[in-house]
Amino acid sequence: MDILLIGTKAGTEVRPASVHGMLWLQTHFEDFHWDALAANQVRLPKSDANDLATDALKAGVNLNFIPELSVVGKF
Repeated sequence: MDILLIGTKAGTEVRPASVHGMLWLQTHFEDFHWDALAANQVRLPKSDANDLATDALKAGVNLNFIPELSVVGKF
């Protein structure tokens, strides 16, 4: 796995999961965003995350998309 895309209420969180994933993300984001990427602090609107995923898959990057999860109740 190179990049995780995790759905949240605030957007889709982008998490590099390998060196290859981080290097690929660095080619798509300005250098002033790299620290935030490395710290898992980047969230994108769903449409932008979908575009990013399409580009990554075309480049051979391994992705895992986790849709937004919610806990309904405790038992």
